[in-house]
Amino acid sequence: MKKIEDTIILFVATGMFSGFLPVAPGTFGSILGAALAYGASKYLTLNQSLGLLGILLAAGVFTAGRAEIILHEQDSGKIVIDEIAGMYITMLFLPMSIVHLAVGFVCFRIMDIVKPFPISSMDRHIHGGTGVMLDDVAAGLASNVLVRIVIFFIEIA
Repeated sequence: MKKIEDTIILFVATGMFSGFLPVAPGTFGSILGAALAYGASKYLTLNQSLGLLGILLAAGVFTAGRAEIILHEQDSGKIVIDEIAGMYITMLFLPMSIVHLAVGFVCFRIMDIVKPFPISSMDRHIHGGTGVMLDDVAAGLASNVLVRIVIFFIEIA
């Protein structure tokens, strides 16, 4: 029974096992988050989208923490539920278009990789499932604001 439970946890935490891809697992997790955000914008109400975010965050904290134990790695690169959530947050409350999605994806990947302060501090000082998720949640919030600024200047140009 433990093996089935571990497999389900890894399935969720690694973004349907995309975290096991040998190249750029975080990028693939972000692509999954972009697809989720796109689908949510088309098929869910605002309240349902927020509910999905709550489920995603709770599932992320739980499965990321458990996946660290299963994988014997702290904040393993194989865990991409945080990128999925971060990208989802990046696109939350934004109009959905290819341009917005592309700008959001680039902004989020930059924030996730560079980790400017205070994101870097969260990444270093908060551990476990909460730590895995929190820096990407912060990167998603910062990216959401950055997308709004970039789109504003694109539209007035």
